[in-house]
Amino acid sequence: MKPFESKDPLHGKTLEFILTYLVQYFGWEDLERIININCFKNNPSIKSSLTFLRKTPWARKKVEDLYISTL
Repeated sequence: MKPFESKDPLHGKTLEFILTYLVQYFGWEDLERIININCFKNNPSIKSSLTFLRKTPWARKKVEDLYISTL
C-alpha cells in the first residue's frame, strides 16, 4: 500500500461511478429487488437516480453499502 493510500473503498469514487458500476453489475431489475426504492423501479436512469440519491442519505448509504459488498 502506498503511504497516503486510503483504506476506504469509497475514497475517490463518485456516486455516479458507484451507481453506473452497480447498474452494469446487477442491471436495473436486480438492483430494484435488492434496494427497494422507486428511482430504480419507475423508468430508471442514472440521472434521475443520482438526483434522488443525492437528496436522500439513507438511500445513498444503501447504494454505497451494496457497492462495498460487491468488491
